[in-house]
Amino acid sequence: MRTVEPLPVRSAGAVALIALGLGWLALVVVLPLAVVFTEALRRGAGAALAALSQPDALAAVRMTLLVAAISVPLNTVFGVAAAWAVAKFRFRGKGLLVTLIDLPFSMSPVVSGLVWVLLFGANGWFGPMLQASGVKIVFAVPGLVLATVLVTLPFVARELIPLMQEQGVDEEAAAVTLGADGWTVFRRVTLPNIRWGLLYGVLLCNARAMGEFGAVSVVSGHVRGLTETLPLHVEALYNDYDTVGAFAVASLLAGLALVTLAAKTALERRDAHPGGA
Repeated sequence: MRTVEPLPVRSAGAVALIALGLGWLALVVVLPLAVVFTEALRRGAGAALAALSQPDALAAVRMTLLVAAISVPLNTVFGVAAAWAVAKFRFRGKGLLVTLIDLPFSMSPVVSGLVWVLLFGANGWFGPMLQASGVKIVFAVPGLVLATVLVTLPFVARELIPLMQEQGVDEEAAAVTLGADGWTVFRRVTLPNIRWGLLYGVLLCNARAMGEFGAVSVVSGHVRGLTETLPLHVEALYNDYDTVGAFAVASLLAGLALVTLAAKTALERRDAHPGGA
């Protein structure tokens, strides 16, 4: 792939643009992150650790990990299958499939949660039938998973579709000509070519799944110790005027963002310089 070297900075206008960009990022990204960690440690590390070790906080951590552990693999499988179908095959409805994949990007997270309430809530389309069967989806783990799956659905697919389209179908076609079956083609040809893009998509999907607030807020019921994820627990603590506890828990999410950024940067560098890894 052809690489284009950036232009050197030789004008006052370029310097001004760089300063403007850095200043804006410092204002809307660096400053809020600094506030989170500063407030979390305002009464010392002991108070922050005490807030993180509370039973409700630990339950929120477990719920967040559980929801991410279910939703991310589901969207990974879907994303790979959808990207393979879009990039490698011609079929009617391909444009519609791509549009539906992109739909959660333009949909409000609150709406993403509300649709499941309208479908599976007590007064929803299927609510009475589910209640009669003793199945609980809304205000339970399945509802949290469904809401998270919907808002994180595009990340893996949208990362892989352009990558697989750029790679074309020549290698897969050659493998099929040599007698390889579909699973062998995917495992030995397709997967090695998309592994870094796949990891990148999974990374972003996981970060969004663990940090989602709006969609899960609608379907969770805000039951402490049972259906609260970390973002919801932050809100609950802040509403209880437990500022240190709220920022201590928020620092976990901020730390996740920083780890995601570091991993994203490492993957981008490895993808740009595969021979140097």
